[in-house]
Amino acid sequence: MSLVDSHCHLDFPDLVAELDDVVARAHAAGVAKMVTISTRVKRFDQIRAIAERHDSVWCSVGTHCLHAAEEPEITVDDLCRLAEHPKCVAIGEAGLDYHYESSPRDVQEAGFLTHIAAARIMQLPLVIHAREADARIAEILEDETGKGAFPAVLHCFSSGRDLALKGVELGLYVSFSGILTFKNSEDIRAIAREIPLDRLLVETDAPYLAPPPWRGKRNEPAYVAKTAAVLAEVRGVSEAEIARITTENFHRLFSKVPA
Repeated sequence: MSLVDSHCHLDFPDLVAELDDVVARAHAAGVAKMVTISTRVKRFDQIRAIAERHDSVWCSVGTHCLHAAEEPEITVDDLCRLAEHPKCVAIGEAGLDYHYESSPRDVQEAGFLTHIAAARIMQLPLVIHAREADARIAEILEDETGKGAFPAVLHCFSSGRDLALKGVELGLYVSFSGILTFKNSEDIRAIAREIPLDRLLVETDAPYLAPPPWRGKRNEPAYVAKTAAVLAEVRGVSEAEIARITTENFHRLFSKVPA
């Protein structure tokens, strides 16, 4: 049984200090591939170096919406140029976060549109961060899809049913993290039951959101196996089957990663 952690942050201090061991533990847990996700374009060299160092790790390029005000000068051309690297397989993460709002909403939105344009040009998946901004994200995705299709995933899904179904309608994938396993997340599990099997992904968002029995501690890619096990239970299939499904979905979306 082989799994993919479609979203982690291996450059964050909690993980990078013991990176070789983190990757080894992931392999031992059956996690064959990982994508380490960019949060600041100015740190892309570090992200890229991690992906170059490990055969099983790929990366994205982008500015997280919470950091959008730090990098307002990042252009579509910048993203496309950096995304040409053979180990860069996605754009983002970018989107809207109305919970923290450490960057103004208009700045977040401008950055989101920049990342969408790059994803459309490069035909690389856009990794979308959505928090307490469901209606506006759905509106933007519908408008922008009408201008030309682009691959995308609603990552670490914790939003409402309407956004999930709108995403699926527009051709997006939906990725579930350790949140799916939390005792008080029955609403998220209910949404996971509705998503077509061919649109499901799993991730850790490590070092955040560790599933039980590690909840409250540092997360790492090895723990995606726990989320996959809960997703299998939710969908009434075996763990081996959910591993096969999510891995096939991953390669369909992250088409630059060798199968």
